[in-house]
Amino acid sequence: MALLALLSFGRSRTAGAAPPAAAVDPAATEVPLWPEAAPGSGGLALQESITERSPDPQVRDRFVAGVTRPRLLVFRASKPNGTGVILAPGGSYVREVLDKEGLETAHWLAAHGVSAFLLVYRLPGEGHAQRADVPLQDAQRAVRLVRGRARDFGLDAHRIGVLGFSAGGHLAASVATRFDAKVYAAVDALDAGSARPDFSILLYPVISMDATAAHGGSRDALLGEAPSAAAVASNSLENAVTAATPPTLLILTDDDTAVIPENSLRYYSALHRHGVPAELHIFARGKHGFGIRGAQGLPVGNWPETAWAWLLASGFLPAPGH
Repeated sequence: MALLALLSFGRSRTAGAAPPAAAVDPAATEVPLWPEAAPGSGGLALQESITERSPDPQVRDRFVAGVTRPRLLVFRASKPNGTGVILAPGGSYVREVLDKEGLETAHWLAAHGVSAFLLVYRLPGEGHAQRADVPLQDAQRAVRLVRGRARDFGLDAHRIGVLGFSAGGHLAASVATRFDAKVYAAVDALDAGSARPDFSILLYPVISMDATAAHGGSRDALLGEAPSAAAVASNSLENAVTAATPPTLLILTDDDTAVIPENSLRYYSALHRHGVPAELHIFARGKHGFGIRGAQGLPVGNWPETAWAWLLASGFLPAPGH
């Protein structure tokens, strides 16, 4: 409950210029992703909005849309252990769920020594050029920026991962599999660095754009209502796994009817087939979008501890006592 109390200051429904980080969360500092306008977004007439949808004044459940100035909200660990995680919240690629899939996880990580970077990314259906590649452009740039400035953030440049929820899981898996895809022209020296995350953690992720498994809303937002077969295939990430895909942890529930488990099963099978270290945890109950708060009181509520144990066993956290 302390975490929820921390996040329950005030209410908001704002539109216009992107609000300062302190207006979103007073613990955050802000780092712009791009030195100038983001690729293909210059001059776009969009108004960023943050909308509160919780009926409870003590609990926030905000979402953001209309992003033209993608950025990282940085939560530095008070006792950093050198590991950094870039968070990609979900929202069907039409919004980004700030609180329950972003800020709450960021606070949990920072409290445990992991610096968290909440990615506020552009949404594909809002008029940007290279529609389907816009989120991936921002995710690649985020990994390059955090790695390129690892010393400034107190990080080990070889322990930088991504954690994504739902459509944000698709984005995290996209940068894990398509980290070397040429989706934008280099803008500065940071873009000479690798965009490959060192690990990925995917919670109830959208993976496939194939009609037999896809989450329809995410597919339509990313690719449009009549995508080509080539676009479907290239954005179905079970097809994009290679031996270079980083180690991956998947966490989901069997009763998720929004993004069916087949998505994660296909991805896990591809990881296994290519010899990529992977773990798959399917809990019986929890449905979709549980984040941290929605999982409380259920076995899946231990997912942060499960992820922590996996990170430790995989060598992405320092051994206890070091």
